[in-house]
Amino acid sequence: MIKQMTKYNFVIFHEDTPAFLETLKGLGLMDITRSSKPATEDSKNLFDKIHSYSSALKQLKNISKESELPETGIDDAEQVVARCHALSEECKGIKSELLHLNDEYNAALPWGAFSSDAISRIRALGLTPCFVSLPAKKFTDSLREKYALEIISQTSDKVNMVILLPPGERLKGKFKTVDPPKESAESIHNRIAEKEALLDEKSSELEALVPGIAAVSKKIEELKCDAEVLLAKESVIKAAENTIDVFTGFAPMESDSEIALALDSHSEGFYWTAEPAKVEDNPPIALKNNWFTRMFSVLTDMYGRPAYNEFDPTPYISVFFLLFFAMCMGDAGYGILLIIIALLLRKSKGAAKFAPLVLTLGIATFVVGFILHTFFGIDISQVSWIPNGAKKFMITGKIAGYDAQMVLSLAIGVLHICIAMIVKAVYAVKKNGFANSLGTIGWTLLIVGGVIVGAIALGMNLDKSLVKIIVIVLGIVSAIGIFLLNDLHRNPLKNIGSGLWETYNTVTGLLGDVLSYIRLYALGLAGGMLGAAFNQLGGMLLPEGGGFSVMWIFFILIVVFGHVLNLAMCCLGAFVHPLRLNFLEFFKNSGYEGSGKTYKPLINNNK
Repeated sequence: MIKQMTKYNFVIFHEDTPAFLETLKGLGLMDITRSSKPATEDSKNLFDKIHSYSSALKQLKNISKESELPETGIDDAEQVVARCHALSEECKGIKSELLHLNDEYNAALPWGAFSSDAISRIRALGLTPCFVSLPAKKFTDSLREKYALEIISQTSDKVNMVILLPPGERLKGKFKTVDPPKESAESIHNRIAEKEALLDEKSSELEALVPGIAAVSKKIEELKCDAEVLLAKESVIKAAENTIDVFTGFAPMESDSEIALALDSHSEGFYWTAEPAKVEDNPPIALKNNWFTRMFSVLTDMYGRPAYNEFDPTPYISVFFLLFFAMCMGDAGYGILLIIIALLLRKSKGAAKFAPLVLTLGIATFVVGFILHTFFGIDISQVSWIPNGAKKFMITGKIAGYDAQMVLSLAIGVLHICIAMIVKAVYAVKKNGFANSLGTIGWTLLIVGGVIVGAIALGMNLDKSLVKIIVIVLGIVSAIGIFLLNDLHRNPLKNIGSGLWETYNTVTGLLGDVLSYIRLYALGLAGGMLGAAFNQLGGMLLPEGGGFSVMWIFFILIVVFGHVLNLAMCCLGAFVHPLRLNFLEFFKNSGYEGSGKTYKPLINNNK
């Protein structure tokens, strides 16, 4: 449910604002309206510092895995970050030099060992050394007769040679000359080795900074909290020639007494008022859920938190997402695997928070998978090792010629949509009043009432004439609200036209919405059939007479690999499709918009 919020208005002398915001930070309850971007040089510098620390943290985490971090850390975060950036720049420069040296080495390698002094002495004699790279197929013995040359290196497709030309003579023909290397390949190789050693040294110094990850992470959180305070301070409205600050905050109504006590104990120099928040104030949204629904609040946030006058969809999502997930998985064996995965996640520091949700999904999958009589692709309704008493809880057979599981999926879809329409009608009355919600009430009465009457008629075998009378009365009452009273402030003819258009959209939309729930049956069936296929594929390898055989190894490999792959695909489908049914079918029929903003109070750096 949505927590009721209190709106606080503050008027405070400008010089007292920083200390006052520190008081609010200590409370950890007040959400102050913030700027969307830095407004001053101070905020710019603070965000630049956060970026600097974050980039250093990312680099250090890339060097060492979290599980390999030493127990003893480095406490001076500023020193770690400064040294990390300095070493990173040095490593970047060394790598750039290595790229250049490697290019020089590759260019000098074909010309062997030589010295620039030797070339200078040759030039002093009046001879011109020409470094020539010639395709091997163009090299002939006639070149030896024509020029004084020496082959330095040769490959299957290229000949590298030096031709000495007398004074005034030039090469005749198309020769590709290259500039002589500035130094020998061996000399360059030695320089490369020195640079690589220096790079290793700097990398080792970077690795030595890894114990500072914890300190840097803590400092980043502190800087983010400081940024929240700074943005809150910069978002105030200046008054009285910048000597007074006026700003607004929101906090849960349940904390009114605690906040009032803290504000009253604060030093003088400010004035404050409190009043219940209104929809027009656009207060931030804080959700109050129990241990069960709290696990699914992340799904609500994926779509968007409700507006202040909307309803919290988390309780509905928690029940139906859990049911839909289990039906899409549809295998009791996979439920056991999810339970095991949840127990393993509890031991993981980074993923422990997801363990309760995975455990809950695993238990639901096991229960629903048992009811749908599938265990690792095996139809357990046909096996002898399941007691007959337990089989009574399994859904098998057909209803009106259709698989009972498919009919169940559609029935759950109808129930889901009916609940959505009831919720829409209730909150429409709460939001707009009864008289202004007659159109919505009419549709809810027609569809939900029709479903209830149909279910009772089938279940209790009511007299057809009685059912007919109920349906007619229900239709007339609903039609009045849908076509005549959908807007009391509008011309009746416009109401009729609007009602007809809404009738077309509702009828066509509802049909598609209900049929969407077949996916619950289809995904569960597909997962079970794929699991059975892997079982059958592995079983084909087993010897007919039984007994131990090497083929048992291949059987185990195929079955294990197949079910792991199937589990992964089932989990993906069981997450996406139930999410779609809640976000589209339920939210559309309940009128949920999710336009609220998340409640983010100022908190102390140490919290």
